[in-house]
Amino acid sequence: MSQLSPTVELAKELIQQPSITPNDANCQEIMIMRLATLGFTVERLRFEDVDNVWLRLGEKGPVLAFAGHTDVVPTGPESSWQYPPFEPTITDGILYGRGAADMKGSLAAMITACERFLAETPDLEEHGSIAFLITSDEEGPAKNGTVKVVEHLQARGEHIDWCIVGEPSSTEFVGDVIKNGRRGSLGAILTVNGVQGHVAYPHLVKNPIHLAAPALAELAAHEWDQGNEYFPPTSFQISNISAGTGATNVVPGELSVQFNFRFSTESTAESLQQRVEYIFKQHQLDFHIEWSLFGLPFLTDHGHLLPATVSAVEEVTGYKPTVSTAGGTSDGRFIAPTGTEVIELGPSNATIHKINECVKVADLDLLSAMYEKILSKLFTK
Repeated sequence: MSQLSPTVELAKELIQQPSITPNDANCQEIMIMRLATLGFTVERLRFEDVDNVWLRLGEKGPVLAFAGHTDVVPTGPESSWQYPPFEPTITDGILYGRGAADMKGSLAAMITACERFLAETPDLEEHGSIAFLITSDEEGPAKNGTVKVVEHLQARGEHIDWCIVGEPSSTEFVGDVIKNGRRGSLGAILTVNGVQGHVAYPHLVKNPIHLAAPALAELAAHEWDQGNEYFPPTSFQISNISAGTGATNVVPGELSVQFNFRFSTESTAESLQQRVEYIFKQHQLDFHIEWSLFGLPFLTDHGHLLPATVSAVEEVTGYKPTVSTAGGTSDGRFIAPTGTEVIELGPSNATIHKINECVKVADLDLLSAMYEKILSKLFTK
């Protein structure tokens, strides 16, 4: 095999670290060594059991931050993997390993892009600053990672102007999709109370399953909004239902339902909550709901970052990327509310969280070239 690029070599080194959430497993120290050599100041920020780091080169604005996470999801049964998940292996131009696509490959591409750009741009600090916001809590509860770092920066008046999140945004080939926003996520645990009893005496019981079914059907059929040019309509999905004692002759006294909204900017968390509770009251249910807002919708449809990213992808690959807000949540939801322009650009998401997660070796080098082009467009225009 021909010599591997610095991007691929660094990706392999990061994949070797078994950094299952929230364990960083020394990944951040590997990154710190590379970036400190370039002159980045280092601020390690540990919140409870989560390691985070903020690195910055330059003191003036505008500030471009690369954001990402070193933690990965569990591997599942390692015996099912073609190659051990933390022993990065390249076969036929494909790099296998947990985190190859989500998102250690992106982290490596960010660092090597900065290395090349700074070698060609010794006067960066006259034009602005480059930073890295790295957490080990993205795949977990996401309570002591990026959100806490952003709060820390805000408390001292430090602002990020542009942010590139390295989430795997691509579908068929690297750079074919750029995410310029995400839908909001609102979850709930619903409890419907009934009266437990023997199934043979229905006049003595109140079956919470029967009572709640029409209301749940109404929620599933309801049109919450029609979306807009950037977002699809808000969706409602039931993810879990549980009730009963395990016996076939007992009517349960309680029903528990978990559901989630992925909502557009046409709805708010408050409007969705109010509508749901109105429907349950109309059905005269004895109920209680615990709401959890996991993230608000955000959108970057103006400014300098999005056009610079689209142009960079076109110049590197020769094709124009699709701009999309589809998919789940990302840590961009914690950064965008501060007024930051946020986009997501990373490798293909076809194998993320799966057995045999992998990425094309060539894609990592293309991704690094895209990041470098974005830097050049923003700081040397």
